[in-house]
Amino acid sequence: MSSPSINSSLDPDCLASCFFEYLENARHYSPQTVRAYRQSLADFRSFQPKLLWNEASAQDFRAYLLELMKQNASRATIRLRFAALRSFFNYLIEEKHLSSNVLTQVSLPKVEKSLPHFLTLSQVTELIENPERKKKEKQATPWMSSRDTAILELFYSSGLRLSELVGLDVGDLDVIEETVRVLGKGSRQRIIPVGRLALQAIEKYRQVAHVKNGPLFINKSRRRLSSTAVWQMLKKYLRSAGLPATLSPHALRHSFATHLLDRGADLRSVQSLLGHASLTTTQIYTHVTTERLKEAYHQAHPRA
Repeated sequence: MSSPSINSSLDPDCLASCFFEYLENARHYSPQTVRAYRQSLADFRSFQPKLLWNEASAQDFRAYLLELMKQNASRATIRLRFAALRSFFNYLIEEKHLSSNVLTQVSLPKVEKSLPHFLTLSQVTELIENPERKKKEKQATPWMSSRDTAILELFYSSGLRLSELVGLDVGDLDVIEETVRVLGKGSRQRIIPVGRLALQAIEKYRQVAHVKNGPLFINKSRRRLSSTAVWQMLKKYLRSAGLPATLSPHALRHSFATHLLDRGADLRSVQSLLGHASLTTTQIYTHVTTERLKEAYHQAHPRA
């Protein structure tokens, strides 16, 4: 099959630079994503340094795929590399530099399904209680420890995504109904129960921080707390609690789902609480509980 035509008057490096500018300014991709895409294109160029984009065939990309597999690159890395390349070729098509995308002819390995990281109940308790233990340390803003406790309690109580939590406003919390209104992925709204301990922690934080309206969780400048700030806060308390600082805020969401299923919650209910569009996404947590059952079986059964 012949390669798709391209405007050969444009330098390959110039095309790539225009692509990255397009991602930043038109698509508003994050700096991390642009950096990852830039690295992906550079990696392919190092594999085929003299190959022009109009000369690239499906076979060239299959050879690149084979090289990545020889290097023992993870499936996630491989898929990221090719996602960047496919996006770049789609951009070239939109800009009328290419007529077709040869990358659609390349089959990629399926993503490895890794089990989500979660905390035990005692680890969750240790983590949530940590801000109050650190409260005696000198702080520029004394109410911040109450805010941090409220955040950790709400994460574990309702299984929110990080973006959902930082996007909450005071009006989203219904103290009477003991629920919180969340705007999830795809602008899908859902109402989630909030536990008594989380409600008490939030009420205490709001009183000491004088949060009456607007963003529910604020920083010391009284603006909406950012996702990055929550990441940094969590890492601080993870280290203090003797837990891996590499865990993300999602670990509390994973713990929420795993502990519910461990205690008999049905899968459909957990799917609804997590805001998963597909039950398949939620089923990963059944693998976690199954593995724990197998471990308990092998440890306890005399003939296991």
